[in-house]
Amino acid sequence: MNIIDELKWRGLVNQTSDEEGLKKLTDKDEISLYCGMDPTGDSMHIGHLLPFMTLQRFANAGNHPYIVIGGATGSIGDPSGKKAERPMQTMDQVQHNVDALSAQANRIFPSFTMVNNYDWTAQIGILDFLRDYGKLFNVNTMLNKEIVSSRLETGISFTEFTYQILQSLDFLTLYRQYNVQLQVGGGDQWGNLTAGLDLIHKAEGQEAEVYALTIPLLLKSDGTKFGKTAGGAVWLDAKKTSPYEFYQFWFNQDDKDVINLLKKFTFLSKAEIDELAEKVQSQPEKREAQRKLAEEVTTFVHGEDALKVAEKITEVLFSGEIQELSTEEVSQAFNGVPSAEIPNEEINLVDLLIAANVDKSKRQAREDIQNGAIRINGEKLTDTTLNIDPKTSFDGKYIVIRRGKKKYFLAIIK
Repeated sequence: MNIIDELKWRGLVNQTSDEEGLKKLTDKDEISLYCGMDPTGDSMHIGHLLPFMTLQRFANAGNHPYIVIGGATGSIGDPSGKKAERPMQTMDQVQHNVDALSAQANRIFPSFTMVNNYDWTAQIGILDFLRDYGKLFNVNTMLNKEIVSSRLETGISFTEFTYQILQSLDFLTLYRQYNVQLQVGGGDQWGNLTAGLDLIHKAEGQEAEVYALTIPLLLKSDGTKFGKTAGGAVWLDAKKTSPYEFYQFWFNQDDKDVINLLKKFTFLSKAEIDELAEKVQSQPEKREAQRKLAEEVTTFVHGEDALKVAEKITEVLFSGEIQELSTEEVSQAFNGVPSAEIPNEEINLVDLLIAANVDKSKRQAREDIQNGAIRINGEKLTDTTLNIDPKTSFDGKYIVIRRGKKKYFLAIIK
């Protein structure tokens, strides 16, 4: 199957500048292609993952992907999808984010070539910029691009207005230096991508064989945007979203969405995905498709060891055997549950439940204990006179409290 046909089957093609031309090119040649990423933060989230996994599919087919880290473009701000100007980051903050994102991308996509557009943009003086590149851009055409036209009513600075020139310059530079012929981006980047094609054709001639491809905005079956949780974005940085939380995000996907997500976020074959689709219909209670999705994406982003930890935490929480977790695993498993700090000293069980906000009154705490509703570090306790020594569990850092079957609380020892 041609790589473009595969992308279409997976639902990863929104727009292409010349689909037939691109199919012919990828049939006859191994090509170089790229996707850019601006350093607006110090970690990617799963919204970034899809275009770069698309580049990985090209790599698996023998092609050569580049990631452009936007040390230059990120310092001025992309107007796309924004109703107002982005806050300007300091150059120190931009560099910090560049370093963090580069390390993260190199870990997840080690076969890609990483470049920073600051390296060529910083060398261009203002007069050279205006004479060599600004002259090739028609303001009327730029105004008609959706990324700009959507901002005209509220206003757009000249700085953000020039963003598409800088991004176009990236494509031209990569074409000249590395023979990069395809730029991949999100659906909201179409105007920037086509501006790059126009610049290359003006600077290098109409015979230059270059293409643009965008990936559709990913929506859930209910029409809402995919990738957000009640806690915010799902990050690829394990310190921001633990591997266990990451695993659970994928495992908890709806039956209506899981096959679409398997197509887009895994490298499973059509036959494998079709088999899982059948199981969603015949045995939905087993959640085999969701489990496979969680396994594949967690392994791809965090590695097999992190997957094993996530699966262990999942199993332990299901069984209630909390004492089998390590201190680090407790930190992952209970990140986000109600928590409270308590002193590093012995504390009566009733007082512990009050201090950890498990119960509001001592009367209710005693009732919960006597009724067998309280477990401390996995052990059911029914004696209201017991004292709990924080030093004896999880390296003296945590006490895990469970009330009832599923309600967890975390006491953090200080």
